[in-house]
Amino acid sequence: MAVKVLIKRKIKNGKLSEASKLLIKARYAAMGHQGYISSETLTDCYEPNNVIVVSMWQKIEDWNQWKKSDLRSEIEAGFESLLDGSTKYEAYNLGLVL
Repeated sequence: MAVKVLIKRKIKNGKLSEASKLLIKARYAAMGHQGYISSETLTDCYEPNNVIVVSMWQKIEDWNQWKKSDLRSEIEAGFESLLDGSTKYEAYNLGLVL
């Protein structure tokens, strides 16, 4: 079953440009990973430093493998100095699981 993962970050003031470059790098890297379908970046209309990436995967296992990968960990480490707080993750199945 396909899943969508919400990756929520609050970017420090003045760091959006740097964060944007890392988001693009992460997206291109994820595209080559098994199970990746798509992703989009959303910016809060009222708090532009609040950014959510919605990533779609064929299975939750595919996402978990990508999340634990060395390449993703390396990219994620680049966000540490750009964030105001920690990254939050939420995973959702598409449709109801009956």
